[in-house]
Amino acid sequence: MKDDQTGRKRVLIFVVAYNAETTIQWVLSRIPVEDLPPETEILVIDDSSADRTFEVAGVDGDRLGNLRLTVLSNPENQGYGGNQKLGYEYAIEHGFDVVALLHGDGQYAPEKLPDLVRPVLSGEADACFGSRMIEKGAARRSGMPLYKAVGNRVLTAFENSVLGMALSEFHSGYRVYAVDALRRLPFRYNTNEFHFDTDIIIQFGLAGLTIKEIPIPTYYGDEICYVNGWKYAWDVCVSALASRLHRAGILYQRKFDLEDSFTRYDLKLGYASSHQWAIDAVPRDSTVLDLACGPGLVAAELKKKGCRLTGVDREQPPEEAFDRFVLHDLNAPALPPALGQFDVIVALDSLEHIRSPERLLECLRDQCAGEGTRFIMTTPNIGFVVIRWALMFGQFNYGRRGILDLTHCRLFTFSSFIRMLRQEGFKIGRVRGIPAPIPKALGDHWFSRWLLALNRAAIALSKRLF
Repeated sequence: MKDDQTGRKRVLIFVVAYNAETTIQWVLSRIPVEDLPPETEILVIDDSSADRTFEVAGVDGDRLGNLRLTVLSNPENQGYGGNQKLGYEYAIEHGFDVVALLHGDGQYAPEKLPDLVRPVLSGEADACFGSRMIEKGAARRSGMPLYKAVGNRVLTAFENSVLGMALSEFHSGYRVYAVDALRRLPFRYNTNEFHFDTDIIIQFGLAGLTIKEIPIPTYYGDEICYVNGWKYAWDVCVSALASRLHRAGILYQRKFDLEDSFTRYDLKLGYASSHQWAIDAVPRDSTVLDLACGPGLVAAELKKKGCRLTGVDREQPPEEAFDRFVLHDLNAPALPPALGQFDVIVALDSLEHIRSPERLLECLRDQCAGEGTRFIMTTPNIGFVVIRWALMFGQFNYGRRGILDLTHCRLFTFSSFIRMLRQEGFKIGRVRGIPAPIPKALGDHWFSRWLLALNRAAIALSKRLF
C-alpha cells in the first residue's frame, strides 16, 4: 500500500473482544503494521468480559510500532451488535475515514487487513467483506464445522433471494467500512445481538452502497462460541423478511427507513392496477388535469393517447412532461386562478395527502369542472384486510409507502370516501376495488400474477376487505 495514495487517510482497526484474554495479544501482534497507512489507529473495546481481556489488551502496546492503541471497556455487556455501535460511533466522532472490524478471538486473520482496507480507501467500494465462501471448500479445509458451512450457505442463499443481492457470504464478521457510508445508515437502531451484521448489510443494500468481497482464510481453534445457532438463523430470516415487508409498505421499521432507498412512486402497468385502469379510463384526445402529477409518468402514457396535459404539483417535473405545468401546493387555501376547465381531472393517490380534501374537491368542482367533466380518483383503503389484522394485534405501522404512508394526512374506507364525494356534490359513476400491487412488491412473475388473480377474486367477494 503506497503512502502517497493513502497517507492522508485515517484508518481505525476496531477490535471487538469478549472473554479473549488468551487470544487478544496474539491477534494484536499479528496486525501488519508496516502494510497499513501511517495514520492508522487501533481501538479495542472489551465488552465487560468475565476474564482479564481489558488488562491484557493494553500490555506491550509498543509492539504495534507507531500505531496508537486505545483500549476501552464497557461497564455493562452491550452485546456483539451493541459493541459495534460504540466502535462505529467512535470512528465517526474522531474523524476516521475507514473502520475495519476485527475479532479478538483470532478467528479472522489480521494479516488480511491491508487487502480488505485497500478497496475502501481507494473508493472502489463502500465496504469490503472477507468471505470464507468464495473459494469452494476453503472454509471446510480451514476447520469450519460441516453444520456451520451448510447453514451459512443456506442462510446466504435465502437472504440473497429475499433481498435481491448476490453476496457469497452474509455471515463473515471480517469487514471494512467507509465511515462516510456509516454516517448515512441508521445503524444505531439495529439489534444489539449477533444479527447486527445482517441488519447493516440490508441497510447497505437499501442505501445503494457498494460491497466488495475478497477471499479470506478462517481459523477455528479452542475459542468459545457464544452464538445460539438456531436463534441466530431465526433472527436473520426475520430481519430479511421484515426489510422486504418494509419496502412493500406493509410493515414499518425505523432501521430500514433510509432516505435514499425509495424514490417517487413509479408506474404499475401491464396488470390490474390503479395506474393501468386510470389510464385506460381516460378517453383519447381529452384535455386532462393531472393533480399531484409528480415527474409526469402517467402523463407520458396519456400523451400516447393524444391527450393534452396540464400538471399541478409543488415540485417542478421535466419540462417535456406536460403541455402546461402549474407550480402549486394543493394544501393551499385556493387553486391558482385561470386553470381552465378540463374533460378529465385525474387525482391518483393524492387526496389522502391533503389536509382538507373536501376543500380541494369544492375548488375543483367550481373552478375546473364543466358539463360532463369526468373525475378519476384513487385512494388507499384503510379497511384493507391486512390493516385490519394488524390492528387486531395492536399494530398500526406507518411507513414510506403503501396504505399507511407517513405522508398521508387523511385515511379513507370505501364508505367514507364515497360519502365525502357525495357531500361535495359528485355523482358516482363507478367504484372499482384495486388489488394490491403484488408484481411491484415481489417481482412480475407467474407466482405474483397468481396472487394478483387471487386478490381480484377476493375483491369480487368484498371490495371493502380486499
